[in-house]
This record gives sequence, C-alpha cells and structure tokens, in this order.
Amino acid sequence: MVPEAAITSYFEANEAGRTATLLEQLYDGKRVAVITDGGMPSVSDPGFRLVRAAIDAGIHVTCAPGASAVTTALALSGMPCDRFCFEGFAPRKDGERRRLFRELAEERRTMVFFESPRRVAETLRAMAEAFGPGRPAALCRELTKTHEEVRRGGLGDLADGAEADPPRGEITLVVSGWTGPDASEATPEAMAAAVAALEAAGTDRRTAMKDTATRFGVPKRVVYDAVLKTD
Repeated sequence: MVPEAAITSYFEANEAGRTATLLEQLYDGKRVAVITDGGMPSVSDPGFRLVRAAIDAGIHVTCAPGASAVTTALALSGMPCDRFCFEGFAPRKDGERRRLFRELAEERRTMVFFESPRRVAETLRAMAEAFGPGRPAALCRELTKTHEEVRRGGLGDLADGAEADPPRGEITLVVSGWTGPDASEATPEAMAAAVAALEAAGTDRRTAMKDTATRFGVPKRVVYDAVLKTD
C-alpha cells in the first residue's frame, strides 16, 4: 500500500519559509511535487524558489507539463507564435505601467501578459495609448475552463469592451508586436495622445515628440503641430 502523501500549502506569503522545510524533506530522500489548481508552477506562481534551491543542492528536478495560459493564449490569439516574450503582470502603479509599455512600444515579438480583471480595462487603455489603438490583440479568459472566452480586436476596441462588459476570471492578454511605423494612424489626436502618455510616464516633451514621430513614421514637425492644436 502506498502511504498517503502529506499536503502542504505553498503560496506567495509563505513561499520563502516553506522552501527551507521542503528542501529538508528532499535531503531526507522524500519526493516533493509542486502542484497548482490552475496555471503552471513557477510561471507567475510559486515554485521558482524551490526549484532553484533544489538545483543548487544537487537534487534532481523534473517537470510533468500541464496546461499553461501563456502558450494556450498564444495559440488561440491568431498572432505569430514563432517568436514571443512573456511579460507577466504589468506594474500596478499607473506611471510604472505606462513606462513599461513605452519601453515595449517597438518590441517586434508577440507579447503575452497576465492581468487582474479589476485592472484589465485600464491596462488595455494604457496599452492603446502606448502601442496605438489599432494594434491587434486578444483578451483570453478562463482558458481550458467552462467559461473560456477569447476577445480579439484592436487594443482600443478591447479597452472599450472591457469597460462596457468587464471580463471575469483569470485573464491573459496577447498583443501583436510592432511591425514598423504606421502613418495611417497618424491623426493629430492620436499623436497628441501618444505624446501625453509618454509625458505622463516621465518623458520630457521634446523626447516624447521625437519618439512619437518615430512610432508613427512622420516628421517631428507634424507631431509638434498636432500637440500645439490640442494644448
């Protein structure tokens, strides 16, 4: 008869302390399995500390792969999957979140994010300002579960939809990478909004206008005129 396995809670609040206890059990020859009721251990979930500690201690570690929201959302998004980057949860503070999206505005790989349903609308709105409202994206929720849903469209439309019909459950966002300047979206309103978003993230106006001109593929003078019209 196989002895009943002991179950130990292991989450963000106790991960640091429990890792040492579990490592002692491994030293004693016991087997430890990190299991979640959703998602993949170590990927924006506890697990990394224990894996790292076991590796450093010379203890064998293996993985029985299960469902992962990152790759599942990527496959369902309809966007290029040959090259992608996983960015996890965006910062909660508005300024830090905008700064991150500014840095990623010209990322050419497909991007995957996790987000809370409470913040997804404002995150999508910030993405639309930094990446452009027409940037293709997908909002995926409750993947592999009963209420699975995938909303596809431009970031602006997805932000509107999230505000009008807030999604529930675990959410994964997939955003298309930058494909180069898009002069077709270079309306005065869009360019002025892009400059304002960069300034809100801490960029000085001159640099913000230069970066916006590069993003939209227009001369800096065109951006300058657009900002003047909205001041």
